[in-house]
Amino acid sequence: MKIGAIIVAAGRGERAGGGIPKQFRMLAGKSVLARTLATLDAHNAIGPLVVVINPQDTDHVETVRSECGIAFETVAGGATRTDSVRAGMDALASAGCDAVMIHDAARPFLTAGLIGRLADALETRDAVIPALPVSDALMRVTTDGAIAEPVDRAVIRAAQTPQAFRYDTLRAAYDRLGSQSLADDAAVIMAAGGTVHTLSGEPDNFKLTTPEDFRRAEAWLMSDAITVSGQGFDVHRLEPAETMWLCGVELHEGLGLVGHSDADAGLHAITDAVLGCAGAGDIGQHFPPSDPKWKGAASDAFLEHALGLLAEAGGSVVHADVTLIAERPKIGPYREAMRARLAELLRLDPKRVNIKATTTEKLGFTGRGEGLAAQAIVTARLS
Repeated sequence: MKIGAIIVAAGRGERAGGGIPKQFRMLAGKSVLARTLATLDAHNAIGPLVVVINPQDTDHVETVRSECGIAFETVAGGATRTDSVRAGMDALASAGCDAVMIHDAARPFLTAGLIGRLADALETRDAVIPALPVSDALMRVTTDGAIAEPVDRAVIRAAQTPQAFRYDTLRAAYDRLGSQSLADDAAVIMAAGGTVHTLSGEPDNFKLTTPEDFRRAEAWLMSDAITVSGQGFDVHRLEPAETMWLCGVELHEGLGLVGHSDADAGLHAITDAVLGCAGAGDIGQHFPPSDPKWKGAASDAFLEHALGLLAEAGGSVVHADVTLIAERPKIGPYREAMRARLAELLRLDPKRVNIKATTTEKLGFTGRGEGLAAQAIVTARLS
């Protein structure tokens, strides 16, 4: 059975705070959406992935794409969840899928076991969703908060995602629905007169909705993690030039750095520090200066490669501290731009990136203005 997956990621998630939609926020060093995609992509039951997005979030999506290295299609969502899933269904129409799973991007803790149980259930069911029993006492209340009557919790379940359906069954249900908007896809099937079955959900498959949910998730992820550090050091000679690249920022101070690539000593030091965290050697092993294809290359490509190796090792950067050692140029005017660019490249809050500058009191090659040195320490978590 060929099963496509639609990840609903077009919402704004304002209750969660954080300044950006919650599906793109970092969670223990990795974005929520990247975590969700990784589990779906790794399962052999799942075929094509379609992520439904708000067009305003294109830059966030491309950052996730670079972060996780997973192939997925994107499609613009609609004003409601129903409209967004319909758009996802349209995107899968030509993929030849027998079935589809619809999943909330903000549920990053789905497991391979749950995906497998849903896939097995689709062999005999047209529509099946995971659901949890409710442990608290339930009641209906009036508009002023008074209890109207108790509700029997034995017949109540809390629905989760992924929700799994035979593709043709869900397609037909959406075609019958018209412009109506419903809470989830199980409701769409029921509105068309269909039956939705349940199987046992997983308590850890919770949806990130509030700031407290993020704190709970971060603490849970960190409970089994270890912290590692890597250091990096790089030196390049200075020469007269129109521009210089340093920590990912272009400087116009009449000086440049001499090197095979763009000679960004700051990014080279950080790259080596990230490789140290991953236990993956040094920058020269991965990008030898004897290789002509790296001549003039932008050093952010080196850092992206190192971050990918760290991710493969189960790690993510949580902090970076860089010291630039030079009499010239003056770093102060560029410090905040460097900090912002490094935070972007490392996918960190700028508060977790530090840039320092110092001199050697006119001593040595840096003191004579002949060159610039950079050293970096990067801290990462390994799960």
